[in-house]
Amino acid sequence: MAESRAGSVRIAVCLVWNLISSITIVFLNKWIYTRYSFPNLSLTCIHFLTTTLGLWVCQWCNIFNPKSLPFRSMLPLSLTFCGFVVFTNLSLQSNTVGTYQLAKSMTTPCILIIQTVFYNKSFSTKIKLTLVPITLGVITNSYYDVKFNVQGTIYAVVGFLVTSLYQVWVGAKQREFQVNSMQLLYYQAPLSACILALIVPFFEPVFGENGVLSSWDAYAIYFVLASGCAAFSVNLSIYWIIGNTSPVTYNMVGHLKFCLTLIGGFLLFGEKVQFNQLLGVSMTLSGIVAYTHFKVKEQEEADKQIKAYVRKDGGQIV
Repeated sequence: MAESRAGSVRIAVCLVWNLISSITIVFLNKWIYTRYSFPNLSLTCIHFLTTTLGLWVCQWCNIFNPKSLPFRSMLPLSLTFCGFVVFTNLSLQSNTVGTYQLAKSMTTPCILIIQTVFYNKSFSTKIKLTLVPITLGVITNSYYDVKFNVQGTIYAVVGFLVTSLYQVWVGAKQREFQVNSMQLLYYQAPLSACILALIVPFFEPVFGENGVLSSWDAYAIYFVLASGCAAFSVNLSIYWIIGNTSPVTYNMVGHLKFCLTLIGGFLLFGEKVQFNQLLGVSMTLSGIVAYTHFKVKEQEEADKQIKAYVRKDGGQIV
């Protein structure tokens, strides 16, 4: 009984940890962009470096064991990793928090399209229909957003396209090499940091005004380092949650993060919201909840069929 209670407490602590980390990094990054105009690529590179250092510490503490992976396979994955983080951060920098958060929801429809067209994967009609409110909600919110701008929209669209491709590739590589997310990230993070370190001088100032190595006040440095720590914290907590909780728990925490991030954008950054935007948010959230519900139900049915098949064959999978 005591062990069960202790396990429940650990799960609760990690869920709250992930919730706080995920929301904190959004608000920290938005604050860094609006208050200090810190360069985007440089901030992303710092995130990757912080994550790399954190993973080295985790390896030293035997939290996970690295697995050797081929450089040729890691390079395209690291490039998309750079792309999705950079463009989602650019979307956050150029859009309101609400529009940024809703645009990320378009990753779900995009992944379904990629898997259907390029991987010949089929989805039930119920799953496909949930994409309608998700898409309509994002379009409705963007149309009525008082801070709507073409540049921000382009960043958001490219962001969820690259994010979708990255997530599909991550799943494929994990199955191909039989590795978990931490083992994959162990190679991705330092390689992505090196790629961005080579790119930064061509797109952003390194020295001088607003350069990453220019003179920043103490508060700016503190917020940047805190943002990097939050980035690693998100990755570590997600890894633990996926391995120790159910898909329902993980997705419900995701819904809560979605709502709290939107509310925080309205409260912390004074983002005005119209009724039609709230309607769009409600449509998207209802679509996400329905999608999660149907996916979890389908997974449960698949698990039942596998167990029934195993029992039928005398405990042997043939």
